[in-house]
Amino acid sequence: MVAALPKNLDEDGFYGIRLESIGGLGAHLAGQILAEAGVLRLGLNGSHFSSYGSEKKGTPVKSFIRFCRPDQTVRTNSPVERPHVVAVFHEALIGREKVAVGLRPDGIIIVNSVASPGEMKERLGLPGGTVGVVDALGIAVAENSRPNMAMLGAVTRAADFIDPEAVKASIRETFGRHYPQMLEGNMQAFQRGYDELRLETFPVKGEWADAVARPQPAYGYLNAPWGGMVTNPGNSATKDLSASRQGFLPALDLEKCVHCGLCDIVCPDYCFVWETYTKDDGKVAARLVGIDYRYCKGCLKCVEACPTDALVEMRETEGYAEAHSVALFPNPEQDK
Repeated sequence: MVAALPKNLDEDGFYGIRLESIGGLGAHLAGQILAEAGVLRLGLNGSHFSSYGSEKKGTPVKSFIRFCRPDQTVRTNSPVERPHVVAVFHEALIGREKVAVGLRPDGIIIVNSVASPGEMKERLGLPGGTVGVVDALGIAVAENSRPNMAMLGAVTRAADFIDPEAVKASIRETFGRHYPQMLEGNMQAFQRGYDELRLETFPVKGEWADAVARPQPAYGYLNAPWGGMVTNPGNSATKDLSASRQGFLPALDLEKCVHCGLCDIVCPDYCFVWETYTKDDGKVAARLVGIDYRYCKGCLKCVEACPTDALVEMRETEGYAEAHSVALFPNPEQDK
């Protein structure tokens, strides 16, 4: 039996889904499982591929899925520019990436967040439409999974022509064959993502921005730098690594800190801010004053090294890093 596609296909006859993520959250695998379920189990024709740059954990990733009638040939492998469903795997991508660009007015955008759909609509700057939120990170922690399975469940519910049992069968085949010890947790995460998705439709007030912004090459023969030049060094004072965090960060309690410096030794990005002072005996010493969360990517090595529990792992909430950050360097962007 072939699944019945919705009537609002694009001009080429496709139903398009775009997953916006960062490396390490499993968006590519989620897209692959979804495409396999639609093509191999529901009788549709379709395609899937992902786009990622340096293939590093924490860097932007986009995964694209298309479905069409079984008698239609897929003759395109371009990115999905006018998606029916967009799923944002990491809340920090909002504002850094144009996650909603090209979304159809009758489409759905889903964000991994604990915020309400109304709050998320405002953050996305949408004039209306259907917005969904699901606490994929919380589900992943509870089920010993990754956010991708909970997000996959949410996307399956949003694209309601896809039978969730077909997706479950693909999950079972993928993990049962290679990672049987992870199967139960991933199945539970998928079901919870499906059940716990909160969708709300808002009336469109104003003009819907549906223009497509295609990325242009950064360099051409006229402006390419000389070979060997590092034009964007990773240790730049304006480099913001906060989008690399996968939902957790170290919280510092200075009252428990003994200023031993072990956190600074293990930190790969030199996030910790110190100051020198003169002790009562006249000797100069150093003490920790805080963390510059702009450079913290949430590896939590400092939490493992801390001997006094002054540093503990906590789930990141909106605004916490900004409210508790201590500047390591002056921020040239803010000083302009």
